[in-house]
Amino acid sequence: MKRFGMKIIVLVVALSTAGIAGAFADVASADFGARGAEGKSGLTIEQMLTYAIQDEYLARAEYELIIEEYGSIRPFTNIVAAEQRHIEWVTELLDKYGYSLPENTARMYVVLPEDLKSSFETGVQAEIDNISMYESFLQSDLPDDVRDLFEQLKRASENHLRAFRNNLNRYN
Repeated sequence: MKRFGMKIIVLVVALSTAGIAGAFADVASADFGARGAEGKSGLTIEQMLTYAIQDEYLARAEYELIIEEYGSIRPFTNIVAAEQRHIEWVTELLDKYGYSLPENTARMYVVLPEDLKSSFETGVQAEIDNISMYESFLQSDLPDDVRDLFEQLKRASENHLRAFRNNLNRYN
């Protein structure tokens, strides 16, 4: 009887864990980062900064996971350090405006790509989404410091996109 009870517990835990992993692996369906901001208009400065930092959290978490699995490969190592700086910049404006720092839950949304080629493809898509988000935000009436930050982050993402595309081209 004890063995049967233990099997039930193990099964319940396994099913619960699988359900949680499946639910959180799809950032496209979550209100998080660039995908969460997609198609939304009339966002407040706080909401834009929240989506911005979430997307920077997400990029850093994804690139850290890739580095953990595939090693210290450029441009991931360079870009993960840049993502940390971006998080610091957004944090400074959140603080300046008196907004709360959103919890970093990005690890719930990252999925390890199956190989390096897929990793570069993931980087390309992440930066495309990021650029699109900042382009959307820049259509709003923004304070100068917020506009400057979004323009700077957009340029950085354009540089990251070039780096990922250059590396992806080696596979074609």
